[in-house]
Amino acid sequence: MKAAIYYGPEDIRCTDIPDPSIHAHHEMLVKVLATSICGSDLHLYRGALDPIMEKGKSQTGHELIGEVLDVGRAVGRFKPGDRISMAYSASCGDCYMCHVGQTAHCETTQKAVYGFGVPFGNLNGTHAEALVIPYADAHTIKIPDGISDASALTLSCNMPSAVIANQLANIQPGESVALVGCGPTGLMTLDIALHRGPGRIVALDKVAHRLEAVRQKGVVAINANRQDWKDKALAETGGRGFDKVIEVVGYPETLQMCLDIVRPGGTVAAIGVFCDSSFNLNLADVFLRNITLHMNGFANVQPYMWEALRMLERGIVDPQNYFSHTFALSDVDKAFATFNNKSDSAMKMLIKP
Repeated sequence: MKAAIYYGPEDIRCTDIPDPSIHAHHEMLVKVLATSICGSDLHLYRGALDPIMEKGKSQTGHELIGEVLDVGRAVGRFKPGDRISMAYSASCGDCYMCHVGQTAHCETTQKAVYGFGVPFGNLNGTHAEALVIPYADAHTIKIPDGISDASALTLSCNMPSAVIANQLANIQPGESVALVGCGPTGLMTLDIALHRGPGRIVALDKVAHRLEAVRQKGVVAINANRQDWKDKALAETGGRGFDKVIEVVGYPETLQMCLDIVRPGGTVAAIGVFCDSSFNLNLADVFLRNITLHMNGFANVQPYMWEALRMLERGIVDPQNYFSHTFALSDVDKAFATFNNKSDSAMKMLIKP
C-alpha cells in the first residue's frame, strides 16, 4: 500500500510499504478515508525528532476518518463497515493512567502516538491507505453519517484539544481573553470560547490570512510581528492584562507572550506542543503575580472526543470551514510544504488516499 514515510527534515514522501494486518486480538484494521496534517506534525517535519527517528521507515500522520475493514476477536465495539475516528495517542483503557483520564500517558502503550516513529511507540500512521489500531475499543469512536469526513478527522486531535483549552482556561462571562496562535486548532478553540460569554477576546498571530479569519468572527486581531503588539493588546484591557490567555503554538516566545499579557491572578492555558528543552521562567514573577499556568500540549484527548463530537453535531464548531486545500496521498510532500510555509492562504490540509 501507499504511505507517507519520514526520510529527514522537510523530506516526507509517499512510497510503497507492505500492507498492514492484524496480529493481536485487540487490534482493528482500518481503511483511511481521509487524514490531515496537525501543527504538531510540523515539529516532526522540521526535524525536531530527527536524531532519534528511523529514517526511511517511520510513518507519519495521526488524524483519521476511516472505515473498519477487520477486527480482532477481542474487539467488541466495532465491526467491518463502521465509520470511525481515533485519538492521536493509543491507550488501553485499563491501566491506572487511563482510569484517571491521563490517556496520553497510558502505562500499557507507553505514551505511543500514531505517526511519530520510534520515539513514540513506533506505531503506523494515518498518512496511508490503511492502518492498524491497537486497543481499538479503548480510544476509537463511531462517527455519525451527518458529520463530514473533514470535520470528523479533527476528533483525533484538534477538536478535543480545543475543548481542553477552554476547560483549562475556564472562561467566565464577561472576562477578557487573549488567544495566542490562530492556526486550525486555535480557531476551533476560539469558536468554543465565543460561546462562553467573554467580555472581550483578542487574538494574536503573525499570519495575515489567519488574522483575517479572526476578524470575520468579530474578534480583535493583532499582528504579533508589530513592535507594539504588547501595548495594543494590553490597551484592550485598560493596561491591566487579560483574565485568561490561551496559547496554541508551542514555542518559548509565544509562552512568554502569554506571561507578558496575563493580569495578576490570571490564568495561562498553554496547549501548544513544546519541543524545546528549556524555558527561562521567572519564578518570582509568576509567584508574585499569582499566575496559574497550565501546560497541556501532550493532550489526553480520548476522554473529550465525545464532547467534541457533540459540538460538531450541534453546530457549535464547523471545522470543515478551516480546510483550505485538498491533496492526494501521493502528494503528501506538497501538502506538508504548503502547510509549513502557510502559502496560498493555507489553513488545514485534507489528504485523501
